[in-house]
Amino acid sequence: MTQPPRPPLPWTTRISVAVASAVTDAARRSNGTVNRRLLSLLDARSPASAKPHRGVRSADVVVDQARDIWFRLFAPSDSAAAAGEPFPVIVFFHGGGFAFLSPASRAYEAVCRRICREIRALVISVNYRLAPENRYPAPYEDGTDVLRFLDRGGLASADPAAADLSCCFLAGDSAGANIAHHVARRWAAGAGWERVRLAGMVLIQPFFGGEERTEAELRLTGMPLVSVERTDWMWRAFLPEGADRDHEAANVFGTRAAAAAGKLEAALPEAMVVVGGFDPLQDWQRRYYEGLRSRGKTARLVEYPDAIHAFYAFPELKQAAALMEEIKRFVDAHRSK
Repeated sequence: MTQPPRPPLPWTTRISVAVASAVTDAARRSNGTVNRRLLSLLDARSPASAKPHRGVRSADVVVDQARDIWFRLFAPSDSAAAAGEPFPVIVFFHGGGFAFLSPASRAYEAVCRRICREIRALVISVNYRLAPENRYPAPYEDGTDVLRFLDRGGLASADPAAADLSCCFLAGDSAGANIAHHVARRWAAGAGWERVRLAGMVLIQPFFGGEERTEAELRLTGMPLVSVERTDWMWRAFLPEGADRDHEAANVFGTRAAAAAGKLEAALPEAMVVVGGFDPLQDWQRRYYEGLRSRGKTARLVEYPDAIHAFYAFPELKQAAALMEEIKRFVDAHRSK
């Protein structure tokens, strides 16, 4: 049998992804639960810092203490910020298969700081409830509640930075990109929005799926971080008890999707969909892009043939820098729309 190709990675990155894979594998149990105690020892975290670091300051803002919904706000701290320049807002949902990590996790702290600094935007990194303790639709509800909090003026009372909520983007990676899509659908279906206008979605290697095994899932075995065995476990932990992977949360354009989906998708903002050539999920991501296009939506597909899943979290990879440039172009193109 022909062995699948190996992604071209520096040895330092290979070690990092091997450690990350080992941590999640050790924390997830065969009975579908997560060893949170073990994970708390292995998930390195960083505190928010009001003191600027490389032009960015951060603060944690509570939305709903009872449900532990909060976000980490990253804001530019340079002269433009001091002058009250309004910044676009990027609401970011972290990845982790719906079950792992948080805005305080060191990797996401670094990614969101970089987005804030390079894109020149306020970044709101959402802490949503995790599976399996909180299954579907908990993170979708939490994300929508954060948008409602912003729409009611919660950001203005939490931080003095000037936010342009009429130029708001939903962004996320992996499971976070899945959440961004579903929160955008809820925004489109909702009523009474006064301040928040969604200008676009940035979906980085979104985590979608289905009962079918795609060509990439079968071909790209042994890849870092993502495997069929791992993603199957994550869907079982997240989806309602008894549901399969053709549930509309996973297979968003599948035959079981809600009958009203077409009308909701028509109201979605423009999307930028990012795909990596060594990501086993890539076929589902391209189907999502094609699904948007077939429904008359403007969508942009950005592909990195040599990229693994979560490549953006490793600044030593050239594709990580290229992605920041693409996000900046996408955001800048929508600032005045």
